[in-house]
Amino acid sequence: MVEKKPWGGRFEGPTDKLVEAYTASLPLDQRLARYDIEGSIAWARALQKAGVLTPEEMDKIVRGLEEVGREIEKEGVPDDPSFEDIHMYVERRLIERIGTLGGKLHTGRSRNDQVALDLRLYLRAEIGEVRRLLLRLQEALLTLAEAHPDAILPGYTHLQRAQPVLFAHHCLAYVEMFERDAARFADCLARVDVLPLGSGALAGTTFAVDREYLARLLNFPAVSRNSLDAVADRDFALEFLAAASIAMVHVSRLAEEITLWASAEFAFLELPDAFATGSSIMPQKKNPDVAELARGKAGRVIGDLVALLVTLKGLPLTYNRDLQEDKERVFDAADTLKGTLAVLAPLVAALQVRTDRMRAAAEEGLLNATDVADYLAAKGLPFRQAHEVVGQIVRKCLAEKKRIEDLSLEVLRAFSPYFGEDVYPFMRLEACVDRRLTAGGTARARVREALREARARLRAAEGGA
Repeated sequence: MVEKKPWGGRFEGPTDKLVEAYTASLPLDQRLARYDIEGSIAWARALQKAGVLTPEEMDKIVRGLEEVGREIEKEGVPDDPSFEDIHMYVERRLIERIGTLGGKLHTGRSRNDQVALDLRLYLRAEIGEVRRLLLRLQEALLTLAEAHPDAILPGYTHLQRAQPVLFAHHCLAYVEMFERDAARFADCLARVDVLPLGSGALAGTTFAVDREYLARLLNFPAVSRNSLDAVADRDFALEFLAAASIAMVHVSRLAEEITLWASAEFAFLELPDAFATGSSIMPQKKNPDVAELARGKAGRVIGDLVALLVTLKGLPLTYNRDLQEDKERVFDAADTLKGTLAVLAPLVAALQVRTDRMRAAAEEGLLNATDVADYLAAKGLPFRQAHEVVGQIVRKCLAEKKRIEDLSLEVLRAFSPYFGEDVYPFMRLEACVDRRLTAGGTARARVREALREARARLRAAEGGA
C-alpha cells in the first residue's frame, strides 16, 4: 500500500497514476543514490551541530542512511513511480528503518538544494573519470607517434595533398586537442565545486546550519553566495556538456581520419580485427564501425548540450520542474563520452601504420612544390614570380606524369635561370620536413622535442590525476 506523499498535507485526494508516472524521475536519478546519501549524512551532522539533532539522533540517522546505501548498492531501487525520485526513496527507506526520527532529516532542507548538491557531487566524480580517460587516449596517440618518429605522410588542406609532414606530428595535433579538453574539464570543475546545500527551497534556512562546516564535510572549496542562484543554477551542467561536446568533436575528427585512412583509397592504416566488423553479405569487407559510431555519437552529445540550453533559456528564478530534464542530458553525455573514450584508446593503440603507403602518397603528390618556390625565393626571385614559375612546372609534371625531381636541370633552368644542382637535395621529402624548424613545426628535431615535452606533460598529468 502506497503511503501518503510527504508533501501531501494540503491535498485531499491522491495523485493520478498518470501524473505519478509522468513526473517520476526515480528510474533515471537512482544513479545519484550514493551522492544523495553522502549529502544526507553531512546534513545530519550539520543539524546536530546546529542543535536540531542530539548526538544520539544523529548517529542513528547516519547508521540508517549507511544501511539504506548498502541496500541500494546490493538490491537496487524498485521501479515504483510513487516514490517520485531518489531523494524521496532514500527518505522513505530511512523512516521505515529507524521510525519517525528519519523525518527529522529534512529539517531546513529542500529537494531543490538537495538535487543541486547531488548533481554537483556526481559531476565532480565524472569529471575525474573523463580526465583519466582523456589521458589514456593521449597516451595511445603519443605511443603511436613515438613508434614512428620519422614516418612522412601528406599533410592535407581541403582534403587535397598539400605539404609533407611527419606522422608523429599529425598524432601530436590530436594530443594537443585532447589536452585542451582535459583543461576545459578542469576549469569546469571550479564551477562544479561549489556547495549549494543550505540554500533551502530558494531563500535559505531558518536553522543555524554552518554551511562552511558542510563544505568541509563534503570537500567543497567554496559555498554558494546566493540562495536563489544556488537552486536555479545549472551553468555548471552546461559547462560540462559544452566541454563534452567539444571533446566529442575532436573524437569525431580523429574517427573520421581513421575511417578515411583505413580505406583502400588511402591505405595508411590497417584496422585491428578486434576493433572492426564485417559485412553480412560482402565477405571481403572490414568495416571501421567503432570509428564511425564514435563520429556519429558526437551529434548525440552536442544534442544534449542544445537540449539543456533550450530548457534553461526561458526559466524564471528559482526552481522549476523543467530542471528535472537536466539529469537525462548530463547522464547521457557523460555515458556517451566515457564509453567512446574507453573504446577509442585501445583502438588507436592497436592501429597498424602503413608507413610505406604514407611515404608513397607523399612522393606522388608534388608536395615539394612550395619548397621549390621557397628555393627560388631564397635565390632572389620574388616569391610571387617563384610561385608562378613552379605552377608552370607543376602543370608540366602533371601532363607528363612526373615528379619535379624527375626533371633534368636543363628542363628546370628553362623555367628559371635561378635553378642550380643544389635544388635536388633541397626537394627531398626529409629536407622539406626538416626545414620547418619554427616552433610547432614538423621538422624532425622539433617533433622529437615535442614528443619529449608531451610525454613529460602526460606523466605530470597522470601524477596529478
